[in-house]
Amino acid sequence: MSLTPDWVKDAIFYQIFPDRFRQGAGPMGMPAPLSQDFEPWEATPTLRGFKGGNLWGVIEKLDYIRELGCNAIYFCPIFASTANHRYHTTDYFQVDPMLGGNEALRRLIEEAHQRGIRVVLDAVLNHCSRGHFAFQNILENGRFSPYLRWFHVYGFPLNAYSGKANYAAWWDNPELPKFNTNTQEVRDYLLRVAEFWIEFGIDGWRLDVPNEINDDSFWQEFRRRVKAKNPQAYIVGEIWDDARRWLQGDQFDAVMNYPLGRAVLGFVGGDTLDKDLAAKSGLGRIESLQALAFSHRLEDIFDRYHWDIVTAQMNLLTSHDTPRLITLMHKNLERTQLALSLLYTLPGAPMVYYGDEIGLEGGHDPDNRRGMIWQEEHWQRPILESIRHLARLRQVHPVLRRGKYQRLYAQDGHLAFARVHEHEALVVTVNTLDEPWKPVIPLHGVWARGQEARDLLSGTPAACHRGNLEAIHPLPPLSLGVWALE
Repeated sequence: MSLTPDWVKDAIFYQIFPDRFRQGAGPMGMPAPLSQDFEPWEATPTLRGFKGGNLWGVIEKLDYIRELGCNAIYFCPIFASTANHRYHTTDYFQVDPMLGGNEALRRLIEEAHQRGIRVVLDAVLNHCSRGHFAFQNILENGRFSPYLRWFHVYGFPLNAYSGKANYAAWWDNPELPKFNTNTQEVRDYLLRVAEFWIEFGIDGWRLDVPNEINDDSFWQEFRRRVKAKNPQAYIVGEIWDDARRWLQGDQFDAVMNYPLGRAVLGFVGGDTLDKDLAAKSGLGRIESLQALAFSHRLEDIFDRYHWDIVTAQMNLLTSHDTPRLITLMHKNLERTQLALSLLYTLPGAPMVYYGDEIGLEGGHDPDNRRGMIWQEEHWQRPILESIRHLARLRQVHPVLRRGKYQRLYAQDGHLAFARVHEHEALVVTVNTLDEPWKPVIPLHGVWARGQEARDLLSGTPAACHRGNLEAIHPLPPLSLGVWALE
């Protein structure tokens, strides 16, 4: 029996920060905002400003997402909130009016499913907004509030708007009071939220900072409730490092695979990578990796978990919590394209943060959450076309979705590995150096001698000679090849 939903192994995710993706033509929910007070779309994002992107805009661009090769969307939070990022939830049962309300989500799910696109929402269950009804009740009634044990309150009156918070809050931010999940009524409330939206039709949950609800029994019950509503629902946790505790088959299906992303950035980015910029984000200090060290890092990551989980991991390079990919690469287009392309050839489900496919720039929050550029003349089309091509290859070749990873060659900036599944094998070559490479790669029995191969991306031919794969022509600098037998 599979430990994870089967569809995830075939997924390519597209992450959307709703306020910044697209303003669409559709009715606002109530109470409706004044659209003329939205921040200009092209302006540098501010911490508090709203740009007015909504779910109607996503619906308008579902065909774009599908043509990109993506068949799943992960949304940053969409529930009612007082923040543009919506991690400050005020009402877990209502889609934010600015995004179009529940009506817009219902329509989006219908339209997405018609196109074979799954919808995964962000669950922020560790903390809520100080505007949440239960916390507001304590603000109004103090120690007499019947919701007192919903939170961890240390004194009265609550310092919600001045001074240091005298209640447990996420990173001591008074805007984000932490739920007391030891209280049964709180647990019931949050678990009902999880069930409600699965019943509504979503395909899974991404769990925000789930390690901060440090209670295995809570997540075990979360899984039981969600899977009872939809056994194929995807549960993916935001765990930035080793996740073995949560990936034993009784809590999450997978996690956001930041360790793999860091390794790709270190290998492809090398000394070009802006390590100081990365270090100021959750990515931390990224070290440059040669091919062998990179492959060892991958093999360690793959060996930590059951293979069924490895192929369902959400593999990513950047997100709303990190600087943009092309900015990390000091605007080096070739290395940006190579890093994103490599992600598509590794075990796990690749994820693209909206705009990375067209070279959208951005530093730290909130700059990494710029408005999506829809003027095609400003797109970096080589990145876009590359991942479209690789998405098609993943669709045609199950080995790229299910196959084991087998290192064939690793030296300096040159790597070759095979993806092997049942009777199919593909060989992937990666050249991270600024000079051509004419590889002679030991095949270790992956293919037989005397056969001909061709790079499915460039059309370059190669021969299987004396147990090696030998390219007829040198491979370009900063390139990736996916080789198949003729």
